[in-house]
Amino acid sequence: MKTAKLSAAFGLATTALAGCATTDAGMNEQRPAAAATEQTSVDQSSALAALFEEYDQASLELSPISKSYRGIRDEDYGRWGDFTDAAEVRSERLLQDTATRMQQQFDLAELSPEDALSYRLFLAVAERSAANFEFRQNDYVFDQMNGAQSQLPAFLINIHRVDNADQAGDYVSRIEGLGPVLDTLIAQSRERAAAGVMPPDWVYPYVISDIQNLLDAGVGNAVLEDFRGKVEALDLSASDSAALVAQAEMAWEQSARPAYQRLLAEMQRQQRIAPTEDGIWRFENGAEYYAALLKNYTTTDLSPDEIHNIGLREVDRIHAEMRAIMEQVGFEGDLQDFFEYTRTADRFYYDTREGYLSDAEAVLDAMRAKLPEYFSTLPQAPMVIKPVEEFREQSAGKAFYSSPAPDGSRPGTYYVNLYNLKDMSKNELEALAYHEGVPGHHLQRTIQTELGDVPPFRRFGGVTAYTEGWGLYSEELGKDMGFYQDPYSDFGRLGMELWRAARLVVDTGIHHKRWSRERAIDYLKQNTPNPDGDIRKAIERYVVYPGQATAYMIGKLKIMELRDKAERELGGMYDIREFHDVVLKSGPVPLSILEENVDAYIAREQRIAGS
Repeated sequence: MKTAKLSAAFGLATTALAGCATTDAGMNEQRPAAAATEQTSVDQSSALAALFEEYDQASLELSPISKSYRGIRDEDYGRWGDFTDAAEVRSERLLQDTATRMQQQFDLAELSPEDALSYRLFLAVAERSAANFEFRQNDYVFDQMNGAQSQLPAFLINIHRVDNADQAGDYVSRIEGLGPVLDTLIAQSRERAAAGVMPPDWVYPYVISDIQNLLDAGVGNAVLEDFRGKVEALDLSASDSAALVAQAEMAWEQSARPAYQRLLAEMQRQQRIAPTEDGIWRFENGAEYYAALLKNYTTTDLSPDEIHNIGLREVDRIHAEMRAIMEQVGFEGDLQDFFEYTRTADRFYYDTREGYLSDAEAVLDAMRAKLPEYFSTLPQAPMVIKPVEEFREQSAGKAFYSSPAPDGSRPGTYYVNLYNLKDMSKNELEALAYHEGVPGHHLQRTIQTELGDVPPFRRFGGVTAYTEGWGLYSEELGKDMGFYQDPYSDFGRLGMELWRAARLVVDTGIHHKRWSRERAIDYLKQNTPNPDGDIRKAIERYVVYPGQATAYMIGKLKIMELRDKAERELGGMYDIREFHDVVLKSGPVPLSILEENVDAYIAREQRIAGS
């Protein structure tokens, strides 16, 4: 697919050729037709943009939560929205109906390159959604990674902004609304459990721990503590502040607490009957479900066996590079001994959370100073680093990123889980910061959000292989930029890459080859330097989030392949800043379209050089 920049180059070339071949009279005779064609193109572009805008507004009306993530605080700000299956059906129907209207109203061949890209991307979104929609009842409602028991409170704490008394009232309304929402989700979870869709038995203690952390704290729980802090920051009288806090506490006690108690009882019931097998192969349609997930996350047609074998190949390659570092630092022993040394020696871990956060800030500051040498387009929104909140740190992943609000009301946030500092190696700090911060997720997703001239579904949507592939690519890019001066830090980078390669092996192992959780854990212990707690938490993530983890390495390999191709074919004309613009300024795209974009960039540069 041609980029908008390439389209402009074609336009200039066509005009020049017309001037050489046509008399003035002939050109005048052709102008009305050309003007009509140009006007038609403008009209089509406007109509397509209007269709996408109409879809975006209709989608937002179905999801007050999405509005809040966007920074929209309107009459729906105090609502959660509809969590029923009927609501999911309405949302899917809206998507598919819009895709059908688009195909009926517009001819892809007659659209401008940029509009054609949006057309194809929207169609791809609809196709992926349709392929996965039939499996929606296979999702776990409550688990340790994405479970509603922790995600709903985390939303209130991190996303629900309180700038005035009305918005504080909206927060109270959402606390009150936790009861009905949780009851709806409890019913869904019970129905799925009856159909055999339950996470393995070991998941339940994590979920129960999250619930009990909220219940046992009483009025001192994380949600109410957050609310008090936000109200105290407002310019209100003491009596008004006290009244709002009292309303929040009452809402918690009358609605949220009883619902969490009902949820606790249901989770304890399910725990007694939960399966011991880990993979989704045990579902009635498990093989088809897993194949659909892999296709969705990687945007490829790779089979589980092909992905497994790519993982084995990459593990061997990275092991060889690690042995070179082992020799560089003069370590005596084999690679397993080196793994054990870096996994257990105190020198590779922090004594305090403050020490970790301070070093992460310093690493990111140094990277920010270097970015203009490698990027023409830079993020405008700021980013902050925050520890994961205490109430969910036992169950949450080791690090993750949340995008900024488009209106600037919320910065990008890099969360680090510092519950156990022995799970957060100093060796990995650099690579993790580059992946989640800059030049990784914060740079990519902020640039995406700040693309003002593309449809909303491209500014705010995502393609996992692209987004996570970029994050992993950013880790290696840091080395190209001159970082990882400490060989142990470079070893940590390789360890992070090895982690993503091993994911291809263990994810397909668990869900396709019927590995147990213990076998997958043993594989990582034998083949990676990560600490035991890190390994166990990762495998537990892959069990409840099947397929997603395969997207990182598949996406990164494609980006590296395309970068190598551009550098090889362009030679002295190659500019890494231009390559990064080509990758980033389209927003997230399937890997096949990313390849088309890069091929068009190469062809354009070659044509310019030959003109």
